[in-house]
Amino acid sequence: MSSEIKGLEKVAVRLKWDPSSWDRPPHHLDIIATTYSVDAPHGRPVYVVQFDKRSPDGTINMSRHSQTGQGFGFVEEMTLELDRLAPSFARVVVGVAIHQSAGHKTFGDVSNTGVLVVEGYRELLTDDFAQVAEATAATVAEFTRSASGAWEFHGVLRGFDSDPDRFAKEMGGAPRP
Repeated sequence: MSSEIKGLEKVAVRLKWDPSSWDRPPHHLDIIATTYSVDAPHGRPVYVVQFDKRSPDGTINMSRHSQTGQGFGFVEEMTLELDRLAPSFARVVVGVAIHQSAGHKTFGDVSNTGVLVVEGYRELLTDDFAQVAEATAATVAEFTRSASGAWEFHGVLRGFDSDPDRFAKEMGGAPRP
């Protein structure tokens, strides 16, 4: 038996929401992940992964993407292969942002929102964004590397009033008091 502590390895973040009514512009939500180095775990992200990008090393990518919410169940999914991330990474923050191109929308304006974070069949987090109903973006998960090198999960539901681009720059900052 190994004394090595095994942490999280491959995690999926899934997102769902109901489409807007036929006479309204579509709701467009996105899962966004930001990575932080050992040297600056709360500084500027090393890279951002979202609908049109993946990580340079292929460890974080979108396997499903929706611009409308149409479909059954969870319509957007991001996979994070934490066990393959280079040792230079200490932290990964994952959030959800609502595109604001069709006017100001908050989570309270979008029906049947939900996020699910799983490792295999083990549920790490499930939420409906009700606690951040007035926000346009929210962090949902933080993964940190322990001193042993194992990845750990922390649920961090925190609302922001940001568009996706600004949110990607501020979502991993040091927690506010």
